[in-house]
Amino acid sequence: MKRLQLFEFEDLPWFPGALRECMTNYLAGVHRFVGTSELLRPLLARALAESDSHAIVDLCSGGGGPLPTIAGELLGPGGGVMSVTLTDRYPNLTAARAINAGYTAIRYLEASVDATAVPGDLVGLRMMIGSFHHMAPVVAHAILADALKSRRPIVVYELSDNAAPIALWWLAVPFNAVVALLATPFVRPFSLVGLVFTYVIPILPFTIAWDGAVSNARTYTPDDLRELTTDLQSPDYTWEIGLTTKKGYPGNACYLIGLPTKPV
Repeated sequence: MKRLQLFEFEDLPWFPGALRECMTNYLAGVHRFVGTSELLRPLLARALAESDSHAIVDLCSGGGGPLPTIAGELLGPGGGVMSVTLTDRYPNLTAARAINAGYTAIRYLEASVDATAVPGDLVGLRMMIGSFHHMAPVVAHAILADALKSRRPIVVYELSDNAAPIALWWLAVPFNAVVALLATPFVRPFSLVGLVFTYVIPILPFTIAWDGAVSNARTYTPDDLRELTTDLQSPDYTWEIGLTTKKGYPGNACYLIGLPTKPV
């Protein structure tokens, strides 16, 4: 595999939860800035239609990402989606409470959910938006195997395809730090903790810069995804791996769609 198994601060169990929330809120802002919803919307709509699914279960939701925006267009009789559930191993409680207070058909579970063993009562199309790269190969394989075993559709979406030489990602570290310094006042929800640990005690610019660069080095390429699914073949389940982009998007986004061949 081209992907490297490095660490990201937000994955570390000892990393302070308040700082992790700031970082996942920042990432949600990145999704809005680069237009993730525009690329993800047609993939999501097609997977829902082809699997005859009427609910979405988002895994590793972090700060919420673009899903609440996209889901708003799909909810109800016209869109065909009746419920959306966001989950995470380390739930962003600030985002969860804001989402739970602001939506009726969208909920963010405040309890921890393991993406490798999704509870049976969480039924619907599974999604991972910009989060699959956090998983080591054995864990990533287990997530896909659980979807196959449960015969649940799944959509994995990553912001890049890891096509550039790995050495180039490290050049992004100082750039990411500067962007974090400039963008933090515009991140929502507003966080006093975020301001303090960006400008008074500048921990977040470093951790955001590091995780941003490492995220790309950790991203599974299309060939990596094919390797992960080699032994996950079944006559009643199909895998599709591809790239998508749009005008103004920096490179290609990579996706994997797993679908049962019969409605679930």
